Amino acid sequence: MIRLAILASGSGSNAEKIMEHFQHSSKAQVALVASNKADAFVLERAKKFGVSTFTFTRKEMEAGELLSKLQEEKIDWVILAGFLLKIPDQLIRSFPERMVNIHPALLPNYGGKGMYGSFVHEAVKAAGDTETGITIHLVNEHYDEGKIVFQASTAVHPEDTADDIAQKVHALEHRYFPEVIDSLL
Repeated sequence: MIRLAILASGSGSNAEKIMEHFQHSSKAQVALVASNKADAFVLERAKKFGVSTFTFTRKEMEAGELLSKLQEEKIDWVILAGFLLKIPDQLIRSFPERMVNIHPALLPNYGGKGMYGSFVHEAVKAAGDTETGITIHLVNEHYDEGKIVFQASTAVHPEDTADDIAQKVHALEHRYFPEVIDSLL
């Protein structure tokens, strides 16, 4: 059985969809949900599925405590689902081609440091783009530059607000992220 860990910093709606997808899987299980925020709602979502949780600070992650926990839990794949900290290089090297992230835009557009969540949707709106979407990619040492494994797009209409764009992107994330993870395993 492949053991997955999900790293998330916030509400965890994508994490919940992933836990739902794998809860009865014979291939993989979500064994751990870890967050850099002790009050992140994703931790409550994990409890609903009986998934172990772990919290850590940026300093603890940089000191190797997160890596130690992942090794202790015998994690095979790391899934970033709304995780907002840059992953230390040592952690990335410990999961070569086995760490995957989702980004709320069609990379290489609107990627990089500071480009997450509403900042991305506001940038798409401000640019007048007619489409946006999601990118699922493997993680490397550079923000949002890992090998792209999947993209899906949705139309952006002139009357769409940044919130409307966010809703469309969330629908794509929830639909595709669990399936793409499954196909990568």
